[in-house]
Amino acid sequence: MLDVQNGVAETAAPETGRAGPPRSGPAEAPMGPYALVAGVLCALYFLYSWVQYAHFRTPSWDLGIFNQSVRAYAEFRAPIVDIKGPGFLILGDHFSPVTALLAPLYWIWSSPLALLFAQAALFAASAVVVGRTAQQVLGSRAAGLGLTVAYGLSWGLQEAVKSDFHEIAFAVPLLALTCRALLLGRWTAAVAWSAPLVLVKEDMGLTVAMVGAVLFLKGQKRLGASLAAFGAAFFALTVLVLIPAASRVGQYDYWAKIEKSNEGADVSFVQVLLGSLGSDVKWEMVFFLVGITGFLALRSPLMLLVLPTLGWRFLSQDPNHWGMIWHYSALLMPIVFLALVDAVRAVRTSPRAWLVAYGKVVVPVVTAIAIVTALDLPLRELLRSETYRTDARTLEARRAVDAVPEGASVETNVTLMAHLTADRTVYWVGGAKGVSPDYLALDLASGWSQPVTDPVQLASQLHPEARYAVSAREGQFVVLRRV
Repeated sequence: MLDVQNGVAETAAPETGRAGPPRSGPAEAPMGPYALVAGVLCALYFLYSWVQYAHFRTPSWDLGIFNQSVRAYAEFRAPIVDIKGPGFLILGDHFSPVTALLAPLYWIWSSPLALLFAQAALFAASAVVVGRTAQQVLGSRAAGLGLTVAYGLSWGLQEAVKSDFHEIAFAVPLLALTCRALLLGRWTAAVAWSAPLVLVKEDMGLTVAMVGAVLFLKGQKRLGASLAAFGAAFFALTVLVLIPAASRVGQYDYWAKIEKSNEGADVSFVQVLLGSLGSDVKWEMVFFLVGITGFLALRSPLMLLVLPTLGWRFLSQDPNHWGMIWHYSALLMPIVFLALVDAVRAVRTSPRAWLVAYGKVVVPVVTAIAIVTALDLPLRELLRSETYRTDARTLEARRAVDAVPEGASVETNVTLMAHLTADRTVYWVGGAKGVSPDYLALDLASGWSQPVTDPVQLASQLHPEARYAVSAREGQFVVLRRV
């Protein structure tokens, strides 16, 4: 269903190197309307993130991890993340040196909220790229603004906002710019925008290789082959050399996500493949991924760019990678929406009258569907008064954080973690082997710690070499100090 030769005459002059006068390309879309929509989206994303953070609804330890690593970069230190273990070098876990770019922001605003704002701004910026590209390629401001809204409210971006900050925030605008360059026939720009993806996360080298494959299919054989080789080589370098060199165990730990089941048993590749192909949750995710474009995006070769990410997610044995939750689908959103733009352009010259007619109505339909489905996605919480209400649990959590002095070392679980990382040394509960932190700050209603009847006894189990006494008790939160 992929239409490789599509609408070249409507794009800017591709960089073929042939002699002759340049052809005129589509008129540039004005920035103003898109900047306005992006500003609204950025405000909504950040408001949701801020409310979630302020009310201690952080869903995982990731925000604390990224805050520790960016704080280290800002202080010109190696990115040590003690949450993963005392002295743990985060580049031995995932290869995401791109987050060092946030260090200057941290100099101004040394808070996890700075990361959440940066992500909101990067997502909103990608919406500008998607919308303006749509207007330039399709020649319609209504289509451009409609797709800006549809993209900005897409489930992939909303779930990423709900999941707090992740490194893929950088990949989203880079992929949008890469796809834009491919649509406009700007081959060198496509290479320039895609190559830095290898610094976002280790698996992105395969996506870069796929950009090279698309260039190859579009006739840029030498350029495409070179980029594909670069992406594949950097992926191999990262997972086989760079990460193992920085890792304590001397290997890339995430191979186990494919090689072992959730119960820890070894599984064969055939078992992995059969299990993946038979997973309703994984196919549901794929259905909604292409469904938000009215399935028309399947006609574009840009859809090849989703295959590396979908591939490792299908092979993973971790159910967190499978469905529509978490942040893993955010980087697919610019690809599928700009693939839709590509497909709409292509079907204009189709000999099938029904396909031409469908191409004329699909953008407003997609926009309407996005607005309706957004009523059942995370940002809907912003319309509810209880979202902003400060309850007793929030006040208790704030007092528990205040009970840990600045500069102290503290062992904690997810609820309080991100709030402690800006100016304290933070460890994960049970993950501070060989260290006796100054404080333990525990949410007794969180996860594994239920039920705990005697926090002091728990402290002695975690650190038999030290003695701890309760220094503050705030509802479900308890703070213990080493004595």
